[in-house]
Amino acid sequence: MLTLHIGNKNYSSWSMRPWVLMSQAGIPFEEVMLRFDSFEPASRFKRAATALSPSATVPVLVDDALVVWDTLAIAEYLAERFPDKGLWPQAVADRARARSVCAQMHSGFGALREHFPMNIEAHLPAVGARVLREQPAVVEDLARLQSLWEGLLARHDGPLLFDGFSIADAFFAPVVMRLHTYAVPVSARVQAYMAAVLALPGVLRWRREALAEHDFRPFEEPYREGPDPA
Repeated sequence: MLTLHIGNKNYSSWSMRPWVLMSQAGIPFEEVMLRFDSFEPASRFKRAATALSPSATVPVLVDDALVVWDTLAIAEYLAERFPDKGLWPQAVADRARARSVCAQMHSGFGALREHFPMNIEAHLPAVGARVLREQPAVVEDLARLQSLWEGLLARHDGPLLFDGFSIADAFFAPVVMRLHTYAVPVSARVQAYMAAVLALPGVLRWRREALAEHDFRPFEEPYREGPDPA
C-alpha cells in the first residue's frame, strides 16, 4: 500500500496535487496528515517532515522502502508505477505539452501564489479585488495563466486541459481553489474549466475534508484574524 504524507487540506496546495491525482485515478493509498503547527525547525511538523525526506516538506510518497518527494517526482513515479491509469496524455506531443505546463506551474506564477495563498475555507472577494488593483505582477500571472488554459482548452475542446483527466489538471486544481476563494474574474472558457475541476470527485472530497478541518492556522492567514463565522 502506498502512503501519502500531506499537510492541512485547507492550506497545503502542494499536498493537494498528488492526493487529487491518486484519488481521481483510483490509486489506493493511505493518508498521513502532518498538521501544520509551525514551519520553524523545532516545530513538530518540521521534525516529522525532516524525518521523512531531505526536503523536509510535504507531500511525501512512501512505497515500501522507497521515498519519493516533490510533486513532479511523485507524479512521474505514479505514471510509471501505474501505466494503465493514463495519468499523462496518450499522444507524444500532448505528453510534452502536459509536462511543460506542469513544470511551469511547479516553478512559476510566483506573484499569484504569494498574494493568493490557498485557503479553501475562506471567501475573500474584497482581498482579491484589492490585490488585482495593487499588484501588477499578479495581473500578469493571471493573464499568462488564462492564456495557457484557454489555448489548451481550445485545442482539446475542454472541459479539461487534455482529452481526459491528467496530471496537468491535478497540478492546476489548487490554482482553481485560489481563484475561487478570491473571486478572481476570469473568462467564460476558464470559468467552465474551473467548474469542471471543482466537480471532479477527487477535488470534491478534498474540499469537503478541508472544510471539515476547522483548524485555523494564524501563520497561514495573511488576510484574516480568525475563521469566518459558521
